[in-house]
Amino acid sequence: MPLKQIRAADRGDSAERDQRSVTAAGSVGVRLTPPSVGDGRHLWALARDCGLDVNSPYAYTLWCRDFAGTSVVARDPGGRVRGFVTGYVRPDSPDTYFLWQVGVHAAARGRGLARQMLDHIGDRVAERGLRHLEATVTPDNTASRALFASFARDRGASAEWTPLFDTCHFPQDGPEEHPPEELVRIGPLVP
Repeated sequence: MPLKQIRAADRGDSAERDQRSVTAAGSVGVRLTPPSVGDGRHLWALARDCGLDVNSPYAYTLWCRDFAGTSVVARDPGGRVRGFVTGYVRPDSPDTYFLWQVGVHAAARGRGLARQMLDHIGDRVAERGLRHLEATVTPDNTASRALFASFARDRGASAEWTPLFDTCHFPQDGPEEHPPEELVRIGPLVP
C-alpha cells in the first residue's frame, strides 16, 4: 500500500527543521529531517508494511513529538516518508543512545538508506556527547546485524553482542513466540 502524500502543514516545516535537514548522498532526492507529529501515522504504516513489531499509531505520534531530536525520517522529493529511525537517550545511561526501530519503504530498499539514516543519527548523537549506541536484534536478522557491524567498523568502534531478552520476556498468546533479542552496544562514538 503506497504511503499518502504528506501535506506541508503535517511536515512541521520550520526554520529549525530546515536547518537540521540534509540531503542523503546516494539516495537521489531523499532528505533527512527530524519527524513532526504529522509523521506519526506514516511511521506506523511504514513499520506495519516493513514487518516490524508494530506499536499503536498513538505511540508513533507521541514518539514524533517527544523524541524528534533523536529520530529521523527520510523524505522523497514529494515529501513522502520513505524511511525512519526512532531512538532515545537512555535515562539510566545518559551517554547512550538506544535505537528503537529502523524502517525503509520497499521502494527505497537496496540503496543504502538504512545506513545513511544510521550515520546521520550517529553523527547527531556523537555531537551531543553521547558515547554509545545500543539496539536489539533477533538472532536471525542478518541484515540488521550486518548494518550495525559495518557502522561500528567504519567508525573504528567496537560492537559487543550480549543476550538481553529471552522468549520468556514476551507474551506467549499468539501462534508464534517472539524470538530472543540480543543487545548490540557500539562505541565509543566520536564526533
